Amino acid sequence: MIRTKAEKQEMVTALAARLRNASTVYVTDFTGLDVAKITQLRRRLRLAGGGTDFVVVKNTLARRALADAQVQGLEAHLAGPTGLVLTGADPIAAAKVLADFAKEFEKPAIKVGLVDGKTVTPELVKRLASLPTKHELLAQLGGALQAPMAGLVCVERLTDEHGGCPRGAPDQARRGRGGRFLTQ
Repeated sequence: MIRTKAEKQEMVTALAARLRNASTVYVTDFTGLDVAKITQLRRRLRLAGGGTDFVVVKNTLARRALADAQVQGLEAHLAGPTGLVLTGADPIAAAKVLADFAKEFEKPAIKVGLVDGKTVTPELVKRLASLPTKHELLAQLGGALQAPMAGLVCVERLTDEHGGCPRGAPDQARRGRGGRFLTQ
């Protein structure tokens, strides 16, 4: 499809705006992926949340958009078929989707990433993918904060019900065991 100079400039301006809003950019090589698989990848990335999207772009237009958005460190990796993964909120969720998709279909290949203004290698992107997501970390933190309070409430209930703390009750409450208590 032949585009006019004005259409190309409009594409560059739109991509530059998206690059400015993205805290994380992953540059991928999508060689070997057909349209159906790219569509599937786009769906998975959108489901990851945070406004994550996969954009196929010509390298020349990508270079212009990167320069316009003042994003440094990715220009050298714009060669061959290039797809950009743009995400704002959670770089780990997007890395997980890319890594899982690459395991399943052996594509796309990650060329480089830019996380919070710092260039990251493909190996580091894979390591990021192995980390828990932001939501998983928050759930773990909540569970860790709730566990001591839940144990305390359980011990208080045992104490109130039995008129004192039976021998072994705190230990049983901590382990979540039910059953009879040993008397003193």
